[in-house]
Amino acid sequence: MLNLERLRVLHAIDTYGSVSAAADVLNVTTSAVSQQMAKLERETGQPLLVKNGRGVRLTDAGRLLSGHAERILSLVEVAHADLEAHRGAAVGVLNAGAFPTAVRGLFPAALHELRREHPGLRTVVHELEPAESLARLTRGDIDLAVVLDWYNKPLSLPGGLAKAALFDDVVDIALPAGHRLEGRTAIDLEDLAGEEWITWPDGGFCHEWLMFTLRGKGIEPMVAHHAEEHATVLALVGAGLGVAVMPRLGRDPMPAGVRIVPVPHTMRRHVYAVWREDADRRPAIRAAVEALRRSAGLPGYGPADRLPEQVGVRPA
Repeated sequence: MLNLERLRVLHAIDTYGSVSAAADVLNVTTSAVSQQMAKLERETGQPLLVKNGRGVRLTDAGRLLSGHAERILSLVEVAHADLEAHRGAAVGVLNAGAFPTAVRGLFPAALHELRREHPGLRTVVHELEPAESLARLTRGDIDLAVVLDWYNKPLSLPGGLAKAALFDDVVDIALPAGHRLEGRTAIDLEDLAGEEWITWPDGGFCHEWLMFTLRGKGIEPMVAHHAEEHATVLALVGAGLGVAVMPRLGRDPMPAGVRIVPVPHTMRRHVYAVWREDADRRPAIRAAVEALRRSAGLPGYGPADRLPEQVGVRPA
């Protein structure tokens, strides 16, 4: 009988194009992937991979089996969802991934509600950047991801995923106290030409968005410091070391020495819950998404800050 995990490995190689990429996605070593494939070839009695230059490619038999593997893995997910739906309750374990400020700003209230309303459900949260959340969601390591994109820079989602909008996170400008612009009621990005910036780590999605946005305004940004946590960014701003864009989600408490000023043409990042389409019927998914939506009614977020349901997005 074919081994399910080995089929998962074969499908990952087919999907991501190499043994090393599959190993990264599956969070195992390349040696472990090669061993699993050798065992699968012995089970099937046919070569499934052949060398192709410095890499490998699937044989005709490998592509055929990978197509079956995709359907089998999908059926396993559907079976799991149907069994949970048959029980009619949100039960078991739900693994969720979310970017850091969502973990801080959304999940405490949502988890409290889930524990109270669904005592048979255990939700485990992993702090992950959006790209890592989506990779783990796709390979089945987590069940739900909270991710973001920007009003002018969308995030590409892999196929086979469903999503629901949670809210729009408004972004302001953080200035050090005493800055020449701190008395303004609003600041255009063009007003900050020549300033030193404190931004997210180089190469990350949010850092790339900021570079893209500033350059779109004709500003070549001078990056003074990189920091991942908003508290660190604000501490650097408060020390007079630069300015920063600062989303509202999870940024409080505001340290002394920092002034927050909005921009006239509101910058927003869109926050979504994402899950595998095959798991759409799971009561645990639906309960978690609804709890996150209610948690999104945080102080400072009114109905005008919520995203409408997207066309073609499955309702939770």
